Amino acid sequence: MPNWESMDDNLWINEAIDAARALARGEIVLYPTDTIWGLGCDARNEQSITKLYQIKNRPASQPMIVLVESIEMLKQFVPRIHPRVETLLTMHFQPLTIVYPGVTGLPQILYSEKKTIAIRVVQDAFCQTMIRELGAPIVSTSANTSGEPWPKGFGEISSEILTAADYVVRHRRDEKHTGEPSVIATYNSKGMLQFLRE
Repeated sequence: MPNWESMDDNLWINEAIDAARALARGEIVLYPTDTIWGLGCDARNEQSITKLYQIKNRPASQPMIVLVESIEMLKQFVPRIHPRVETLLTMHFQPLTIVYPGVTGLPQILYSEKKTIAIRVVQDAFCQTMIRELGAPIVSTSANTSGEPWPKGFGEISSEILTAADYVVRHRRDEKHTGEPSVIATYNSKGMLQFLRE
């Protein structure tokens, strides 16, 4: 049996490719993000996004975040990024989700009432590879039903969530604590961050 917890690049790279193929088929993937375990789907697929809301039992009025693998991919959907924010993203190595105005090219279901979308440029190599192989952003949300605590590790994910996912990633399952939810911030006209979740 393969040791999925080893740092053998071939194992996790191949699984990232498999997960990307599942996303491309419209499936819901359960995977370790650069913060905590999450549920994800292709951000271009409105049916998959709707399914994700149903699994989470999450109101449509509570938008989910979007993950991209690079600043270059971010610019495909946010053509006007404040220079101060772009500099911060270039230098910032901790998970940081930013709420952007002027996002284009994504389904309306992802937009907030203010016509914004929260997007994170991921730093985790597995996530980057999966998104790059998909060739598109993914929608991501914590692997729990709305109102329940987010899982601190794979072992805390409920059987309901495990069953609802179409593809469950093996990578990093044995880690007892994968991280914390990311900081979420918006920014003003001067590019100064205003934190919504710290």
